[in-house]
Amino acid sequence: MAKNNEQKGMIYVERETFEHNEKTYFAYYIKGMVRGKEVKVQVMPHDNGGYTVLDIVFNGAEKAELFLTPYEIRDEKTKRVVKGNTYGVRSYDENGEVYECPIKPYRSSDKTLLQMLLR
Repeated sequence: MAKNNEQKGMIYVERETFEHNEKTYFAYYIKGMVRGKEVKVQVMPHDNGGYTVLDIVFNGAEKAELFLTPYEIRDEKTKRVVKGNTYGVRSYDENGEVYECPIKPYRSSDKTLLQMLLR
């Protein structure tokens, strides 16, 4: 679960297959606990071509490491600062080469759950 993995420094994006129109696809998600309730946050690449990139990152594995990149944007007119994170999934090959793909929550409810998991 995400909260336990977070305490160890690692949260994973997992994948599972599903069937649609007699074809097999992968769905990507993060499992965790929020206030004692098991949740499953669905994530996706930023564009449709990203599914090929995710296949390369996962390389046949069932899970890969989630990573966050913090950002901060300052509106020069209002001086308001907006902070947040972008998300990605990464893996390493046998030579230590890094493979990454940016991801995002699938729905706005997934975004909310992900923020709860990462607290």
